[in-house]
Amino acid sequence: MRRHPVLTTCLIVAFILFFFVGLSALTLKWAGKEGIFAKAPKVGVVEINGLIIRAQPTLKELRRLKEDNRIKAILVRINSPGGAVGPSQEIMREILKVRKIKKVVASLETLAASGGYYVACACDVIVANPGTAVGSIGVIMKLANVEQLTKKLGVDFYSLKAGELKDLGSPFRPMTPEERAALQSLLDNIHQQFIQDVATNRKIPLDRMATLATGTVFTGEQAKNLGLVDELGNFEDALELAGRLGGITGKVEAVYPPKPRPSLFRLILGGDAEEKLYALTELLSLYPEPAFLPPWFR
Repeated sequence: MRRHPVLTTCLIVAFILFFFVGLSALTLKWAGKEGIFAKAPKVGVVEINGLIIRAQPTLKELRRLKEDNRIKAILVRINSPGGAVGPSQEIMREILKVRKIKKVVASLETLAASGGYYVACACDVIVANPGTAVGSIGVIMKLANVEQLTKKLGVDFYSLKAGELKDLGSPFRPMTPEERAALQSLLDNIHQQFIQDVATNRKIPLDRMATLATGTVFTGEQAKNLGLVDELGNFEDALELAGRLGGITGKVEAVYPPKPRPSLFRLILGGDAEEKLYALTELLSLYPEPAFLPPWFR
């Protein structure tokens, strides 16, 4: 049988072209929805749910959205009772950096208290539902004393230390007046930082801000009247506002962070299992260095 090398070559080239054209079409179809080739401007959504234990996941997502040219504004969806001081401050400061490039809107769901509000106050605009629990601008530290329990169990604990307050907050003995004064000074200083940051970010006079920072929780409606919230509305209202602030004229579409990979801990403990596990390991590692629990916004 006579071969036709030219025809064979043409068929091979046609097959290769057909393959790559089909592959490109599928790639563009996928990328048009979620990939880096998508042209339509969008609003990036960052979700902060539950206790604020770690800042790094949120910081990473904020930076990713800041550098994505498709994203014209960022919506921070908050449903949190607060958390540790440091992570709340880290997220707040990162939002302030993002604001130099893109508009950031906070959408408050059920609860945005203490550390949750600390994060929100850094945004350009805060949107809350009328019944959202907002505020609780204060700092609390909870310590336990199990001395009587250990005595009943016949267990004694001894601390060898260099430094008078090194075992500050030990649960195995009563707190001394000096220790109480040291811890109160610590809380007062963090409280003043909280007040100062909210006053600066919300442009509220410092003396007036101090009258609001009693740990009181306000409704979204009350918070708006007090200047702690800008607008009343739901998630869709906040999304629409973020899009308009970002210059989007047509339909406003949201881009969500990628879903985390499934894990055994997540399957057993629920959606925020990694955060729960991290919080547990942090608490277990607190004694003996340091012996006291860190201040929590609640």
